[in-house]
Amino acid sequence: MDNNEKGLSAEASETTRITWEDGTFENFEKILREIPHMIRGIAEVRVTKKAQSLVAGAGRHVIEKKDMVDAFFIETPGGFLPPMMATMDELGIDYKKYGHK
Repeated sequence: MDNNEKGLSAEASETTRITWEDGTFENFEKILREIPHMIRGIAEVRVTKKAQSLVAGAGRHVIEKKDMVDAFFIETPGGFLPPMMATMDELGIDYKKYGHK
């Protein structure tokens, strides 16, 4: 195994150590289903990476509801925020308690 492969393995193992809090991943998937199909894959990758980054930066290993909400707000373009917020409202996710308006 060369150095590049080792680096990739180390990076992969860091992200595989991060898991989702019970119920949070299900909400993540429900929110994703409301995103237009053409951009859903991009949104999934960007929000997942951001949530993982937030968790890793805090020295944790579990993506909690707040991390998911923060990642969606950080990665969602302004024009898509109102429908995303409406979906969170429908799911009973109180994004305001996490500092979002």
